[in-house]
Amino acid sequence: MLHINDLTYRIGGRVLFDQASVALPAGHKAGLVGRNGTGKSTLFKMILGELHPDSGSINIRNRVRIGTVAQEAPGGTTSLVDAVLAADTERAQLLDEAEHASDPGRIADIHTRLADIESHTAPARAAAILSGLGFNEEAQSRPCSDFSGGWRMRVALAAVLFSNPDLLLLDEPTNHLDLEATIWLENYLANWRGTMLVISHDRTLLNASVNEIIHLQATKLIRYAGGYDRFEKTRAERLANEAKMRTKQIAAQQHIQSFVDRFRAQANKAKQAQSRIKMLARMQPIASMMEERTVAFDFPNPDALPPPIISLEDTEVGYVVDKPVLRGLDLRIDMDDRIGLIGANGNGKSTLVKLLSDRLKPMAGKLRKSSKLRIGYFAQHQTEELSVTSTAYQIMASKLATQPESKVRGHLGHFGFGADKADTLVADLSGGEKARLLFAVMSLEKPHVLLLDEPTNHLDVDSRESLVHALNDFEGAVILVSHDPHLIELVCDRLWLVDGGGCKTWDGDLDDYRAKLLDDRRSNSKADGRGNGEGSKNRKQARKERAKARAETSGLRKKAKEAEKHVEKMVKKLADLENQLAAPEIYEGSTSALMELQVKLGDAKSALADAEDIWMAMEAEIEATEVD
Repeated sequence: MLHINDLTYRIGGRVLFDQASVALPAGHKAGLVGRNGTGKSTLFKMILGELHPDSGSINIRNRVRIGTVAQEAPGGTTSLVDAVLAADTERAQLLDEAEHASDPGRIADIHTRLADIESHTAPARAAAILSGLGFNEEAQSRPCSDFSGGWRMRVALAAVLFSNPDLLLLDEPTNHLDLEATIWLENYLANWRGTMLVISHDRTLLNASVNEIIHLQATKLIRYAGGYDRFEKTRAERLANEAKMRTKQIAAQQHIQSFVDRFRAQANKAKQAQSRIKMLARMQPIASMMEERTVAFDFPNPDALPPPIISLEDTEVGYVVDKPVLRGLDLRIDMDDRIGLIGANGNGKSTLVKLLSDRLKPMAGKLRKSSKLRIGYFAQHQTEELSVTSTAYQIMASKLATQPESKVRGHLGHFGFGADKADTLVADLSGGEKARLLFAVMSLEKPHVLLLDEPTNHLDVDSRESLVHALNDFEGAVILVSHDPHLIELVCDRLWLVDGGGCKTWDGDLDDYRAKLLDDRRSNSKADGRGNGEGSKNRKQARKERAKARAETSGLRKKAKEAEKHVEKMVKKLADLENQLAAPEIYEGSTSALMELQVKLGDAKSALADAEDIWMAMEAEIEATEVD
């Protein structure tokens, strides 16, 4: 289907591709991954013929229909469903011709072809795709001009999916989606039959919807079988094996060079020495596939505050007087909370975050906060507020006016800004770098709670993993809005559903919520005469039973989480004691100090074993309860 052969492309003197080759057979679905700025979107433009390589070739099978999301979102008075239907150009042309054709033979051919492409089902198929992407029946009949740019980009995505191309090219398709639409798209692409190449930093999407990964690294394209998790494992093994091979090769080269140095000048050994010199010249160096540097995040830990740090009682909030977006809010946040906000876009997730961050004031009810509470707020559009004519250092220096330069640069360093990037204008920073700068600004005051509204929009996969680790190490509260299921699953231990003008605890995990969304859509299909009611009913009952079991064990699960954190602290304490005992100077001091340290080590091991037993017992009890 798609063959890339010895592709070379340079931009501004920088080599993005250097004799890169890869093939994508018909029916295969691949994820194109690599660090931001390596050339993934540039490759798409070359496949589409918008750019031309310096050398090499990109070959696509004849008469292949390529589908990609239009850069300009649809607008005007055309309804959403009509904009999607128009994407099937053959159907549109046939319908138009049918209105004017007069030749009976041609009319027959037109209607035969319309039947072959199942034209009569097109409106239902278009409506189903739009529904999956978050548009209800009323919205589908409204004109495109009624919606914002982000929502119209969803219509553009719906159009290319509806067109059912031979080769589907998607560049970050989840960027304009919420979690609900992302889950739908993940399921849709997993079941889609065709050839697909998708650029994405969403590892959940890549694991579910593709069967191979093409990795763009060091100007080459390397193909791996399987989803993202398998790629990551295979890549790590390849790196380890390569390091061993290079070590062996270097040892062999040193041995040969030693022989040459010793016997080059001896007449009776000169021939052998020359032979080994040629051997050295023929030894091809094993290319170093060194890991690219991953940016590490580091959020400073705050001082502890007594619970609750935030509480809401029958609170209402909104933007227009007497028209609250959310009402009846009875919520509580403690220092150890990790809460993910779920619910479709437009239901009020960002409104709730703005209320918690003091960007909005309550219209009614009570909102109480600890007097010493410090809040860190990351808004998805905040990057636009950064001064593009300032450098990262200048922005940070203005926030730390009384601190020396070393302190300012040290703080920036915690978020991946070395000397070069710290002195780069914001206008020249990538989207991911701007996001990291906002994280650096946000963490200056050591906040007790981090409010994060779509923090990963501009972060690549590795940076997202780094963010996961940093948030899990952070000792304050985290409230997270994200379309990335992987981030929510690894960071959050509680979910709040924002829906129907309110917010309540979701008694289940993300898998339960995913199942609910899919069941709801199956139920909608049933209402349209396309679903199996009994299967949907059984799945709904099973979901209710799982939710009930989780509700019954909610208190136990919280205690288990506390026990797990205690185990983690004991592991760190034990490691610290072992490091102290490994230091040579401890054995040069007093015997009593050494013995005291050994006693502490023994006590720590016993305490760790007890803590692990308690934790495992709680987990076993939870598992037994939920299985029953």
